[in-house]
Amino acid sequence: MYEVEMKVPGDHDRVTDALTETDAAHLGTVRQEDTYYDAPDRDFATTDEALRIRRETTDDGDCRTVVTYKGPLVDEHSKTRTEAETVVEDGESMQAVLSGLGYEPAARVTKDRERYELDGCVVTLDSVEGLGDFVEVERDIPEEADIAATREETAAVLDSLGLDPDDQIRTSYLDLLIEQSDHDTAPR
Repeated sequence: MYEVEMKVPGDHDRVTDALTETDAAHLGTVRQEDTYYDAPDRDFATTDEALRIRRETTDDGDCRTVVTYKGPLVDEHSKTRTEAETVVEDGESMQAVLSGLGYEPAARVTKDRERYELDGCVVTLDSVEGLGDFVEVERDIPEEADIAATREETAAVLDSLGLDPDDQIRTSYLDLLIEQSDHDTAPR
């Protein structure tokens, strides 16, 4: 499975108005607390991979835990990568499994997300603690051959919302937070 994603900074009020005008389907809101792990056998920052446990709480109080592996970027024009994800029944036990295998928590990213469906894509308005507001447009596809066409579709959705696909940020929230932390602690 490939996740084709484009992310840009965005004014949520303006984008919400545009979503309302296009009759996008509101999918709900969720709070996500992501814990990223370092591997004992390689440096994920070097290999451009990620392993995380995500705890999600919806606006109606439902909770679930998801484990996700993200492979390296496969497209130089978007944030497209392979992704394997599964829901786990017991997040604490999954955390213990990873710890037992030598995986250590490395960083946390917390965000509030409001999701919509528009033209076959999921549009997410993200408020990321420590970073600010972003808009993501993504679609999952099974075949690598479909990446270019899907990227064009996600760019068209961004454009329809008054956002410029050329403003895209290919850096993950985790890496943006690390960059900001490094900048904040650098000697002046």
